[in-house]
Amino acid sequence: MTNGNQPLRRSREHRIIAGVIGGFAEYFDRDPTLLRVVYVGISILSAAFPGILIYLLLWLIIPLRDSTDT
Repeated sequence: MTNGNQPLRRSREHRIIAGVIGGFAEYFDRDPTLLRVVYVGISILSAAFPGILIYLLLWLIIPLRDSTDT
């Protein structure tokens, strides 16, 4: 399920804002759209602020995938 060979990185290919959810989708080999819908749903149910704050923190913490990464 997880890609044990590569670390978690923000996606360059599956990005809408910063590639955080796209990076998780690539790492867990899941559909990025499905993960975005789940993330937004959880964020709305938790009054949206924690979801936005967590996304911003992940944006700062998770490095962007290099263009040379496969």
